[in-house]
Amino acid sequence: MTLRLKPGLSWDETYARCLAVAPEAFTADRLLNLVRGDWHAVGTPGEHSTPLDGTAIPGPARIGIEEAAAAVDFAVLEHGAWSRTPLDERRSRVGAALASLGEHRDLLALLLVWEIGKPWRSAEADVARALDGVHWYLENVERQLEGRSPLPGPVSNIASWNYPMSVQVHAELVQLLAGNAVIAKTPSQGGFHCLTLAHALMRRAGLPVTLLSGTGAQIAEPLIRSPGLGALAFVGGRANGRLAATSLADLGRRHVLEQEGLNTWGVWDFSDWPTLAGHLRKGFEYAKQRCTAYPRYVVQRRLFPAFLETYLAVLAALRFGHPLAVGDPDAPLPELDFGPVIHAAKAAELVRHFDDAVAARAVPLYRGSTADGHFLPGQEQSGGAAAYLAPACLLDPPPNWALHQAEPFGPLDSVVLVDTEPELLAAMNAGNGSLVASIATDDPAFAARIAPDLMAFKVGVNKPRSRGDREEVFGGLGASWKGAFVGGDLLVQAVTHGPEGAQEKLYGNFPGYSLYPTPR
Repeated sequence: MTLRLKPGLSWDETYARCLAVAPEAFTADRLLNLVRGDWHAVGTPGEHSTPLDGTAIPGPARIGIEEAAAAVDFAVLEHGAWSRTPLDERRSRVGAALASLGEHRDLLALLLVWEIGKPWRSAEADVARALDGVHWYLENVERQLEGRSPLPGPVSNIASWNYPMSVQVHAELVQLLAGNAVIAKTPSQGGFHCLTLAHALMRRAGLPVTLLSGTGAQIAEPLIRSPGLGALAFVGGRANGRLAATSLADLGRRHVLEQEGLNTWGVWDFSDWPTLAGHLRKGFEYAKQRCTAYPRYVVQRRLFPAFLETYLAVLAALRFGHPLAVGDPDAPLPELDFGPVIHAAKAAELVRHFDDAVAARAVPLYRGSTADGHFLPGQEQSGGAAAYLAPACLLDPPPNWALHQAEPFGPLDSVVLVDTEPELLAAMNAGNGSLVASIATDDPAFAARIAPDLMAFKVGVNKPRSRGDREEVFGGLGASWKGAFVGGDLLVQAVTHGPEGAQEKLYGNFPGYSLYPTPR
């Protein structure tokens, strides 16, 4: 059956809807920055393209350090008034913003498809998790804020591109609910249209939000070190996270720095392969472009034949391609495991990593073909502006491989074979700290014995782990996280102060003291 773009969902039609919904934030050819209390045509518009098919779309208008500093100064003034606003009023305004976001949830999700390549089901889920999560805080915030007060200045948010709604907007709305003004920087790689629409709706509800764009090298200083800020919330890679932590070192400022980690599955004395197959397939959701993806499998050598049979069957069943391509114009959007990676350069980078590992004597276990994907007729799939990548896997990559201790952030897996428990632990801990890990085993005593020695914040036994929602704590060990842990009550605690005069010790990954017992 010949595929075509589903009618009504083209980029031009999607952008026209943004213009109609939020004309204060979008113009015909550029995005505006929400600074100094209103939307302004400041900054230099950047060039950008959608990972779906390389179509040119408006990029973020990047401002310089002086405009960024002025935006922070204005947010500091807004914070003073907002921090004194009664909780009932704050709750009312956040509730109004949620209602407006809910009214436009389909458009927000469609922007995620076009901007960052999420399949429709994943994009819908990202928006739903954001809204549902904040509703829970609306119901619990009175208890969570008892005896607590807002920070002395606004919260600065520098986030990754992959979850604009369920991570960034969700966190901002909780920060606002807790009595803090918010400053947010749009990610450079994508998500800025969705964030622009979301913040236009939030600003209309009377929330003190600032949204600006710019390169980190130029505007990071005021977003991290401005004296009026109350906290920094960062989601991104370790290199930028280290720079942020270094910049914060002498300030004693609240911070939440979520960084990448090499999350692993360990397979030892195991036999329930059908259950593992289901987990493995779900793990490919959104091309493993998330902080809790599992790109590394550490497998007991004698189990490798059974693991390989299971794993290869999963790879063969994966569906990937253009998220908006349908055979029948009236058909629902396809149920894909993943679409493109974030941009063509990332796809090319992962191809190079695969080839480099094979040249260094890694075994190529699997290398899929984009010819097996779900694409429009004549659509470019690889090379040029194409951002699509078929799943691939390597066996025993060399220790000097670029991804031996780092996450690929794409559908490129690696398998390491081990013979002893010490080898298993060493291979699972190769990344010097991670957010999650899992053990597949028939022996509960083995899992209980080895889990405390894994450098992962959450450890699953015969199941994967994730960020969690609402009540569940989230954090990281080692180099994957710095600062306060979040989730449930802890997210509120991270952006508020306790009773006046109390010596508060936040639960988190801070230098100089041991963690409290870690949720496993």
